Amino acid sequence: MSTTHSTAAGKVLQVLAAFDRERPSQTLSQIAQRTGLALSTAHRVVAELAEWGALERGEDGSWHIGLRLWEIASGCPRTQILRDVALPFMQDLYEATHENIQLAVREGTELVFVERIAGHRSVQLLTMVGSRFPISSTGMGRVLLAHAPPDLQEEVLESPLRAWTPHTVTDPKTLRAQLDGIRREQVFISDRQLSEDTVAVAAPVRIGRAGPVSAALGIVIAARSASRAGGLRRPLHQAVQGISDELGRRARTAL
Repeated sequence: MSTTHSTAAGKVLQVLAAFDRERPSQTLSQIAQRTGLALSTAHRVVAELAEWGALERGEDGSWHIGLRLWEIASGCPRTQILRDVALPFMQDLYEATHENIQLAVREGTELVFVERIAGHRSVQLLTMVGSRFPISSTGMGRVLLAHAPPDLQEEVLESPLRAWTPHTVTDPKTLRAQLDGIRREQVFISDRQLSEDTVAVAAPVRIGRAGPVSAALGIVIAARSASRAGGLRRPLHQAVQGISDELGRRARTAL
C-alpha cells in the first residue's frame, strides 16, 4: 500500500486527483477504481468532500469537482496577482488583434495556462485555462523553458520529446538553438508545433523590465493566417512590457 493511501489526507488527495479534464465526472465505482481505495472508503471520503463542498453530485448520480474547491484555488497567490495585473493588457491586446490571448506559468517541466481571452471568431485551441502541457510543446512553453534554470533545461532536452505534429521540433540540438534565439529576440513565433491549425507568437513576462521571468504571454492565430504573425510582435511586446512594469512596481511596493 502506498504512503499516499495510508493517511486520511492522502485518501482525500487521491480522490481529488481522480478528476481531470478527460474525466471531469465519475461514478463512485470509477473513483474507487482509479484511486485503488476500497469502495466503502471511497464512499466515506466522497461523502465528506461533498459535505464540505469540494465535490458535487450531478443529476445522473456521478460526481464532479465542486464550486468550493474552485473558490479556494482561484485565490492562489502565485497566479492571482499575475492575472489581476495581466488581464487589462490582455483585453487591450485582444481588442487590437481579435485573436486568442493566453497567459501561462511554468510548474516544473510543464506549463499551466492561467488566463485566456478568445472571441467567437478565434481559431479553436487545444488549450484552456487550467490545462497543462509539457513545456517543450508550445510556443509559450518554449519561452518559459528558454528562461528556466539550466539544469531544468537539460532535463527537458535529455528527455524524449513528443511530436504533436509533423512540424514539432524534437531534435535536442535544434531545440537548444531555438532556445538561444528566444533569449536573444524575446519574441518567438511557434509554427504549428502543437496543432497543425495554429501558429503562436509568445514573449516572456518579467517582474520589472530586467527581473526574472514569471510567465509567458501569447497570441494564437490560425495557421492559414501565419503571414500576420510578424506584425503581432510589436503589440505583444508592448503588452508584456506593460505587465512587467506593473509587476515590478507592485514588487517594489511590497518591500
